[in-house]
Amino acid sequence: MRVFRWIIGVLIIAGFLFFNFFVYEGALLLKLVNFGLFCSLFVLLRVIFGPTPADRIVAVDILGILIVGMLGILGLYYDQGFLMDVALIWALLSFIASLAFAKVLEGRQLDE
Repeated sequence: MRVFRWIIGVLIIAGFLFFNFFVYEGALLLKLVNFGLFCSLFVLLRVIFGPTPADRIVAVDILGILIVGMLGILGLYYDQGFLMDVALIWALLSFIASLAFAKVLEGRQLDE
């Protein structure tokens, strides 16, 4: 049953990649944003169904990295500098949140 789920997952990913990069006729940067959103779907599934709190924290951190990347790509596509500023601020806040989650997971207070 586990192998069957892996095969189905690989077929879904291959189908998405085929239609996104060969059938869809948009700009390359928009195709990359679509790919980032598709990856975010899997990360959100890990956040919801993660077996341990550490897995959920790592998934939230990865989601922050994906959001920063998508903001950077959208900033290039629309030629808007403020999206790069938002991406930088998001990256800094994501780093601080990861440190705070790690301390809470350890069982310590945030002021220690």
